[in-house]
Amino acid sequence: MLKKALKWLFQRTTAKRTAFFLLADFFIISASCLFGFILRFDGKIIPKYYPMIGYFILLSAPIIIFLLWRERLYYISWSFVSVKELLRLLRAVTLGFLIIGAALFLLRDYQTFIGFPRSIIFISGLLALIMLSGLRFAKRIYIHGLKHVPLNGDKNKALIFGAGEAGEQLVRYMLSHNSHQLIGLIDDNPMKRGVLIHGIKVIGNLSLVPKINQKYNINEFIIAAPSAPKEIICRAVEIAREAGIKSIKILPGTDELLNDKVTLSNLRDIQIDDLLGRDKVEIDTEMINNFIKGKNVLITGGAGSIGSHLYRQLLKFKPNFIISLDNNETGSFYLWTELKTQYPDINKKFIVGDIGDRNKVASILNQYKPQVVFHAAAYKHVPLMEDHPDEAVKNNIFGTLILAEEAIKSNVEKFVFISTDKAINPTSMMGASKRVAEMVCTSLDKKGITKFCAVRFGNVLDSQGNVVGIFKNQIKKGGPVEITHPEMKRYFMVTEEACLLVMQASALGEGGEIFVLDMGEPIKIVDLAKEMIRLAGYQPDIDIPIVFTGIRPGEKLFEEILTKEECPTKHNRIYISKFESVGDDMFMRQLFELKNAAEANEKNKIIQLIQEIIPNANLSMIK
Repeated sequence: MLKKALKWLFQRTTAKRTAFFLLADFFIISASCLFGFILRFDGKIIPKYYPMIGYFILLSAPIIIFLLWRERLYYISWSFVSVKELLRLLRAVTLGFLIIGAALFLLRDYQTFIGFPRSIIFISGLLALIMLSGLRFAKRIYIHGLKHVPLNGDKNKALIFGAGEAGEQLVRYMLSHNSHQLIGLIDDNPMKRGVLIHGIKVIGNLSLVPKINQKYNINEFIIAAPSAPKEIICRAVEIAREAGIKSIKILPGTDELLNDKVTLSNLRDIQIDDLLGRDKVEIDTEMINNFIKGKNVLITGGAGSIGSHLYRQLLKFKPNFIISLDNNETGSFYLWTELKTQYPDINKKFIVGDIGDRNKVASILNQYKPQVVFHAAAYKHVPLMEDHPDEAVKNNIFGTLILAEEAIKSNVEKFVFISTDKAINPTSMMGASKRVAEMVCTSLDKKGITKFCAVRFGNVLDSQGNVVGIFKNQIKKGGPVEITHPEMKRYFMVTEEACLLVMQASALGEGGEIFVLDMGEPIKIVDLAKEMIRLAGYQPDIDIPIVFTGIRPGEKLFEEILTKEECPTKHNRIYISKFESVGDDMFMRQLFELKNAAEANEKNKIIQLIQEIIPNANLSMIK
């Protein structure tokens, strides 16, 4: 009932606003036509022109109103009218009076319009443009120019870092909603100092934040610089913290800017991925679009962290059909609930099943005929796979083998395997199983029409069971935050970046490649933990203790990501890892033995066989 009532109220409000503008526009156009005659004849209109004025109004009003409607100028928000709306208004009025002029030329021999003064068309057009623009900008003029908000009010005092496009839009939104007391803006560009943005002054650079806070007692420090390098954002956060500002928020990403949707809802608290010091990876979206658009796509592990985000990202490139396969029923249900009504023109399917079930996999491939397979299903937690190497082998290796063989039979065009940096010189069963799965893909490449490639990347910050989530829970409980070793380092990326890399690599792949991302510099886990504690409002080792528990079985202090064997691609942040070709006969015999050992749960035999397949692996014998 409430939803229906709100919808009815919204529809009534919208209808009233449209009716108001229609009526107001009719009077403005009529007045413009009348004043065109008054100005043309210096206020002394000859009586013979009186009928002409009426017909001129009846001709002009429908044409101009129709063109305003065509430019969607009856659907604008009165509070957020911008230069774009002004340009659309200019286009509508100009075109309208050109049409009116042409009509009057054609009607010049009719009694009503004989002797019509042509200059009135230009005078009336200019008057209509001024008054129609004035009507639509009236509320913004009132809000930004006439409405005064006292500085000593009760609202939060905000200081904005970033005097670019994002900062301008945020200032405009805040002023129109009277949500904050805007103390000013700061920007490190000296050319912007002293500039007024909607009446709000650019005070200076970041170094002035402590003095500004001391004078005004700032409640919120807002970073509105979505394209700024991470080191600038880190510096801004550090200075705001040292100045004693408690609330630090950020306007992330640029998608909202491109769509003119910068609002307070875009603001969020600073998160750890904002401070990682990684530059954004540029992606060739046109190449991905050409690769995905109109195709049938299957994602295994579709309910997982990578798979579900990949599903969401792929929808934006408009495949014909997209299928998620996962044995996680609950995760599949939530993904189905979230996405079933989005992109209604794209066919979607959410299947519960196991990649180890050959009959089920074959049935899915034969029924839905995917041209592209993204294989993200895997067991990924290192300590658990050390305890259960048989499951790592069954799922990560032979699940991949089953899926790959059935993909070849079904003439899948491209098979993209999601791998990990732990597959390089593996010291864990998880990493070793992923390396063998890579070898499965390269050995099967081009056995049919199917092209196989793999993509390696490091830790994904917001994935399920990631260290960031563990630290958050430990901090929430008051600590301690547990770290295995003070020198432990890892590469990190966010899920969106990982998925874009997967799609980019899949578009680049010609078959047989293992793609690796240049992930920048690794981060010490202890530094990550300290930063997360600070983000939560605490002091490391004072409010929240940090303890070291010792390296777990299978873990490395440092995960390699690039070696001397990598060569660049045409994408400056993606490399191809070179490996010697796999001897098919020997490899398949080793896989056969490995399968028997896994089914018999012979843990030491599994380790021995893996070590034979991957000579550079360093796996401990499991007792």
